[in-house]
Amino acid sequence: MKLSVYNQEGKELDQVVLPKDIFDVELNPDLVYQVVVSQMANRRMVLANTKSRGEVSGTGKKPWRQKGTGRARHGSRRSPIWRGGGITFGPRKGVVYDKKINKKMQRKALFMVLSEKARKNLLLILDEISLEKPKTKLMANILLKLPVKGSVLFALTDREKGMNKAIRNISGVDAEEARNLNALDLLSYKYLIMPKEGIKTLKEVFAKQ
Repeated sequence: MKLSVYNQEGKELDQVVLPKDIFDVELNPDLVYQVVVSQMANRRMVLANTKSRGEVSGTGKKPWRQKGTGRARHGSRRSPIWRGGGITFGPRKGVVYDKKINKKMQRKALFMVLSEKARKNLLLILDEISLEKPKTKLMANILLKLPVKGSVLFALTDREKGMNKAIRNISGVDAEEARNLNALDLLSYKYLIMPKEGIKTLKEVFAKQ
């Protein structure tokens, strides 16, 4: 598959041949779904945490004697049925949502999503990404000149690591190192922009695996 290569002014310079084993993989929606669900689960942060009857503050003394008062029997003010008592079946921080999925499936799903981006013209290859200074305004001006309309993910190589400062303050735009790309991040953005050197990085990183 051939794809046009643009410069930062939005002008087409050349064409590049994409490697078939990465950018020409048939889509398997079920596999992509499994991988994305596992990646979402693994990123899930458990914040809610309720206290059980053993953790809430309060006396352990029996509220009143067992018999003879005419009232229901109780053994503790920390009981879940008392106001200020422990919570029954509440959310706990100890819950683990992680889902295991093997690396071959993750890599295959990544190639499928990259292939779909290329087929639908949602992958943009630049000859290079360079700025005089890592300024948000300069990066925003470059995006205006490129044929993209929607959210954008930049796949950067080691040469463009400093670009994060110029990218992170633009709404709907984010950056990730090419070697760390995954199916979830790609599907979270409409367009993928990477320098020509990024194709070589993908080859080197994922060919080893």
